[in-house]
Amino acid sequence: MRDDPPHRVLPLFQADAIAQRVDELAAAIAVEVPKDVTVVGLLKGAFVFMADLARALDRHGLRPEIEFLQVSSYGLGTSSSGSVKVIGAMPDSVGGRDVLLVDDIQDTARTLAWTRDLLVAHGANSVRTCALLDKPSRRQVPFEADHIGFTIEDWFVVGYGIDWAERYRHLPWIGRVSFDDAD
Repeated sequence: MRDDPPHRVLPLFQADAIAQRVDELAAAIAVEVPKDVTVVGLLKGAFVFMADLARALDRHGLRPEIEFLQVSSYGLGTSSSGSVKVIGAMPDSVGGRDVLLVDDIQDTARTLAWTRDLLVAHGANSVRTCALLDKPSRRQVPFEADHIGFTIEDWFVVGYGIDWAERYRHLPWIGRVSFDDAD
């Protein structure tokens, strides 16, 4: 184990609550986007959410094409660096397409706003946005995702694809990291 500070992971959302909310999001999205929407997931944090959302979109009559884009603003830390950068290549199939951009967490809103603008600059017809979690108290950019799964306090969270220094992604639920016994 790394030299992490003592901590516990306290459950916030269990797998069944997440599954229900993902289905509700898919139902709402399905009435707003074309049947052949291109879903672009932001790696790595959104990969589990995006997989479940894509299957739910299919159950609601859509036939999404799947793309991924890797961007980073956190590195190995527990807070955003304030700058977003693309890691790797841009998806080839966004030009002339309607896109649903999927992220794990909207907090400062820099990543979603910046990536939405990047997809538009690369020829997307339209870009709708969806984030599993929202931390409105951390907003630094005037941007709100079109669809939000859950709104949370300013907690550091892990699980369901979301990591802390590449750990905890495997959890089927979402929890908040507690660094002291006061929680």
